[in-house]
Amino acid sequence: MSVSTAFAGGWEKLPTPLTPWILDVISSMGHTQMTPVQASTIPLFMRHKDVVVEAVTGSGKTLAFVVPILEKLVRRERRLAKTEIGALVISPTRELATQIHSIFSLFLSSQPTSRQSLSPDEPSGSNVQLDSEPTYPPPLLVMSSDSAPVQDLQRFLSTGADIVIGTPGRIEELLLGKGSNIVSVKELEILVLDEADRLLDLGFQAVLTRILSHLPKQRRTGLFSATMTDADAMSELVRVGLRNPARIVVKVQSKKTKGMNASVQGEKEVVEERRIPANLQNFYMSCRASEKMLQLVRIIRHEVNQQQSSRFIVYFATCACVDYFYRVLSPLMPPGTDLFSLHGHLPPSARTKTLSNFTNSVALPTSPSILLATDVAARGLDLPDVDVVIQFDAPTDTKSFSHRCGRTARAGRKGRAWVLLVGREADYVEFMAVRKIPLKQKHRFSHDGSVVDQSDEDEDDPEVQSVVTIIRQKLLADRALHDKAAKAFVSFARAYSKHEASYIFRLKDLDLVGLAKSFGLLRLPRMPELKEVSTDGWADADLNWESYMYADKAQEAKRLAEAASKPTRSVEEIERRRAARVEKRKANTAWSSQSRRQEEREKRRDKKDRKKRWQKTQTSPGSESAEVKRGEGVPPSGSDEGDDWEDLAREERAAKRVKQGHLSQTEFDAEFADL
Repeated sequence: MSVSTAFAGGWEKLPTPLTPWILDVISSMGHTQMTPVQASTIPLFMRHKDVVVEAVTGSGKTLAFVVPILEKLVRRERRLAKTEIGALVISPTRELATQIHSIFSLFLSSQPTSRQSLSPDEPSGSNVQLDSEPTYPPPLLVMSSDSAPVQDLQRFLSTGADIVIGTPGRIEELLLGKGSNIVSVKELEILVLDEADRLLDLGFQAVLTRILSHLPKQRRTGLFSATMTDADAMSELVRVGLRNPARIVVKVQSKKTKGMNASVQGEKEVVEERRIPANLQNFYMSCRASEKMLQLVRIIRHEVNQQQSSRFIVYFATCACVDYFYRVLSPLMPPGTDLFSLHGHLPPSARTKTLSNFTNSVALPTSPSILLATDVAARGLDLPDVDVVIQFDAPTDTKSFSHRCGRTARAGRKGRAWVLLVGREADYVEFMAVRKIPLKQKHRFSHDGSVVDQSDEDEDDPEVQSVVTIIRQKLLADRALHDKAAKAFVSFARAYSKHEASYIFRLKDLDLVGLAKSFGLLRLPRMPELKEVSTDGWADADLNWESYMYADKAQEAKRLAEAASKPTRSVEEIERRRAARVEKRKANTAWSSQSRRQEEREKRRDKKDRKKRWQKTQTSPGSESAEVKRGEGVPPSGSDEGDDWEDLAREERAAKRVKQGHLSQTEFDAEFADL
């Protein structure tokens, strides 16, 4: 059952009427009514209030600060000088900064023109034709992909931009570096931190502190995000300089009351029930590690054939995974599929180009477009017409979950999101439910698209091996793909071991061998995580590694040269040496452990023998001493035997505590190992 997005009335209902040309641009964008976050934020921001805004993805937060910034600048009594900045917008990523810049550019390119002022020497009744120019200059985008800091400063001086948008590092360079004596912030009206929690979490605290200390205190500040909890935002408010801010929270109500509401903290209490858009259907699928890639393919086929979906985003854990699967997934996808790759290790220009190509691609059910991405594409990006989001790997940062899902079901559209969970990862469902992100279970798909019967869910899918074979065929064509496969697998294991929900995502519980099948590896990589793992059910590809070639001739020549410089060894010899090293290590480990235990047993036996001998001497007729009477069998404190007896008694008491659970075995060994 779909739930429609609730709106908060027309733009004309704002307490302060908007400037006509700004209202015209909003109408041309198709926004005939305000969303709740816009209706709540814009009036406050326009009447000099600091705001902290938390709203689900796709709820219209960008316009909620773009419109007030433009209105503040339009209503200024004095135009800003060429070296003065009126508004500053800081974003955590280049992609989001570019998107915000494009929205400002759309507004400012549509503004009316004004006639240039006559020179003082020109008579007022002159009929000289004057050129017209925009009232406000275009915004300035500063980020490392387009230009150097010196070029940013040159563009600022040439355009006289009133609005500057950029990432923290480049903003700092413009204000405190190359332009410290040129760019003036004395007239700054508004500062906006978009995706504020991400800015505060990504290590930008020091940079932001320096920027904020440079800005005038008499300004309006807005913090905007979709996942900004009380602790995230309020604990940082003093540091970022907000004064008595209004907290605006948009909640998605339960299905009984449908829709979205917004309120301002202090005026009406709002409790958010869901942290995902109301129109989003959020599913999870539990499967074996070996079936993960197979189920991804079947979900895409199901969405294309049954739901007529055409535009997808698939999220992976690491850049190496995106880079690898981008190169090997084509044979598994529906015919005519266009794949796109986006991750943080790509050059900025390539990332911008990929986003543009994916956005502008002609996506149809007969030729779907699929973007493979990391979390670099999770926050803030307004990618139109995304029908489905699939999380191949659950995000390390749980906040990213809702941001990933929010790339679909935006601005009232319907959308679906899937996440694949392996083994005990199913506990993640309860983990997300606590965070107001409900997930509905979907059973695995069979080869014909039907749902697998629950009684058969514990059986291996026979099509897993065919997927492995298809991927391996791609890898066999180029040794470079094998290198990327191993790198992707290792990077995934490293990321998995650092998962934020480490009590759910435990590497020792993950079927790494099954996952290697899902990756289509030719052989298992050498890594510590696999040393103690059983390889039953795994078979390396039938391959002559000596003749396995790189497609790139220069790379292959380098490999051959390195091979020629090394002593020649057969594959059997290498494996034999490797097996010998493993056996030797096991033998040494076993011997050292056994030897230590034997020494401890001998020490205890010796102490018991000495105790018995001492007791016999003390119980002989006529040998009883005053000290023994007083201590009732305890030897004199000054004797060596007495010391040993006390140690033994203490050790026995500690052993009882270990059995009772009051003392750990580790603590016991540390205390008595040398006795």
